[in-house]
Amino acid sequence: MKLDFLKDFEFFTGVPDSLLNPLCSYLYDRFGISEHHIVAANEGNAVGLAAGYHLATGKVPVVYLQNSGEGNIINPVASLMNDQVYGIPCLFIIGWRGEPGVHDEPQHIYQGQVTLRLLEDMDIASYVIDQSTTEAEIAAQMARFRILFAAGKQAAFVVRKGALEYGGKLAFRNDYPLLREEIIGHIARAAGEDVIISTTGKASRELFELRAHTGDTHARDFLTVGSMGHASSIALAAALYQPDRRVWCVDGDGAALMHLGAMPVIASRQPRNLIHIVINNQCHETVGGMPTVADTADLTAIARACGYPHALRAEDAEALDAVLEQAKALAGPVFIEVMSNTGARADLGRPTTTAKENKLRFMEYLRHE
Repeated sequence: MKLDFLKDFEFFTGVPDSLLNPLCSYLYDRFGISEHHIVAANEGNAVGLAAGYHLATGKVPVVYLQNSGEGNIINPVASLMNDQVYGIPCLFIIGWRGEPGVHDEPQHIYQGQVTLRLLEDMDIASYVIDQSTTEAEIAAQMARFRILFAAGKQAAFVVRKGALEYGGKLAFRNDYPLLREEIIGHIARAAGEDVIISTTGKASRELFELRAHTGDTHARDFLTVGSMGHASSIALAAALYQPDRRVWCVDGDGAALMHLGAMPVIASRQPRNLIHIVINNQCHETVGGMPTVADTADLTAIARACGYPHALRAEDAEALDAVLEQAKALAGPVFIEVMSNTGARADLGRPTTTAKENKLRFMEYLRHE
């Protein structure tokens, strides 16, 4: 399905998704990052932006997201957009990960099962797009949706894998010398026998493969699948209840921005044994490479302002090794921002253990080591 049906819309915002890569590339080519296209911190943030756009213009906004982000839109949709409140129209475009009957990663399975049900519960009319969907069918649905928009309601296209087509491909890079996989290698060596809690996406995949390559145990690592933006909160509670054990959190810029409020909470508890590292490649690389706003946000300064007693930054291997060793000698929480380029191995695999196996091994390690 080509994206011509979106040509009459003038404002787009959302959080990137791998199934929506053609859409993200289309928007980046058409608008770049501008007043017409804003990459939001999280999906609820996108709904707020969409509401503001409608209030200012009277026009219908478009919000795009992976179905895992439906939870983040429930509150602003139900308590702001719904026609029993302000009646703000919106078109949602949602990538359907974990669709029943389609193999996917564990974090997507249950979310895939409830995707359409959640939309129904939010009173959002939906239509599923797949590779066989015709332009006439889309036109018919758009006509139906526009009636709903006029009544202050919302509607959604739910996108199956491979449904959207676009000839261009998003290509974002920066000039920093280190790749994320290299950075994770430096962190793992510095951490030694300490535990690591890593964020969702390629960071956890690279940590798993690093352990496999070196023959090291996976038991010290908790690989956070799903729940983007919450790895640092998991790490905080683990650090508080394992006070004699150093805990390293390997975070990403997109994840940190998604739930930035976790940082002042971490700082408020002052866990002396927590090292919080954000690998900042300035983009949502795991789901296609759309830029984040981490190129303009000073995350190190934000951490300091949140109350982290130590906030450090590194841009190359020598500086990284220095700040990692420095962090181990400091009373935490310590924040480290490591600047990274984009890119990952084409043959990067996925963990060969299940999420539950990872949990049980990690908990066993914490109890007995």
